[in-house]
Amino acid sequence: MRQLNILIWHIHGAYLTALTQAEHNWFLPVKPGKPEGYIGRGESSTMPEYVQEVPAGEVRNLDLDLIIFQTPQNYRVDQFEILSPEQQQLPKIYLEHNTPEPHPAFSRHPAADDPGVTLVHVTHYNQLMWDNGTVPTCVIEHSVAIDPSVRYRGHRAEGIVVVNEMQRRGRMAGFDIFEQVRQRLPITTVGMQSESIGGLGDIHYRYLHRHLAEYRFLFSPMRYSSLPLAVIEAMTIGMPIVALATTELPTVIENNVHGFVSCNIHELIDQMHWLLDKPDEAHRMGEQARQLALSRFGIGRFVQDWNRVFNDVVNVQVLSTLR
Repeated sequence: MRQLNILIWHIHGAYLTALTQAEHNWFLPVKPGKPEGYIGRGESSTMPEYVQEVPAGEVRNLDLDLIIFQTPQNYRVDQFEILSPEQQQLPKIYLEHNTPEPHPAFSRHPAADDPGVTLVHVTHYNQLMWDNGTVPTCVIEHSVAIDPSVRYRGHRAEGIVVVNEMQRRGRMAGFDIFEQVRQRLPITTVGMQSESIGGLGDIHYRYLHRHLAEYRFLFSPMRYSSLPLAVIEAMTIGMPIVALATTELPTVIENNVHGFVSCNIHELIDQMHWLLDKPDEAHRMGEQARQLALSRFGIGRFVQDWNRVFNDVVNVQVLSTLR
């Protein structure tokens, strides 16, 4: 398809790095002080060079084809602050990263019933559980854009958790579960503010996966979340996964094939001990996890899916204008 001029706010850096592998002209608005969504490319970005920063006050002068929202703030406030009236009539996509809140089954999506928006969910669970109203929806499953040379080593007989601000996010992020697990076996955590709970702190995305590769397994304690990108990243480098069998994860991890999933914490702890004692089995499951990641969550499939949606959304808008 032709190259599009796309405006998107920087909300989730890892996802944005994968999304911008689609070769279009991407524009990221920036503001002084870098409030949420306005940090531009970010520090030491690994995004392609065609991803450009633009001062928020100059966005209205851009010749854009498409707007992508990712938060209620983008949709309800930001677009009206930085887009011209003409740009506000352009094709729009709302990329929803999260599970429904505040209630898992009765939460109405902010863009529900907006005929000018296409709603893209990142998991089938999310599409199922959000009340989407009449807005057109589809699912594009995750992918990641990480250094392809990184491979699992697993020589360190310790598990690792990758969650930002786990303590602040509490039960939803499984902080209490992490505390329970680390009383029973060697496990640490990495991510923003993790140093406050004895973890490794925030490691830049450029270096994170090479560090991750040293540990025996990745544990995801998230009770209620979209399929965590950390899980897919770990699978991509060939690392076995231990996780709660919630939301989308039971459709991804098969027990004793890619790792282990269960809602029984004591069972998961036993399986973690088993992985610590059986490095060869950990490598076997990690390699199968890698093969699944490459086939189901590969960047080629991801870019094709997004380009298909871009093409559909932009062409529908053009046909509507011509009628």
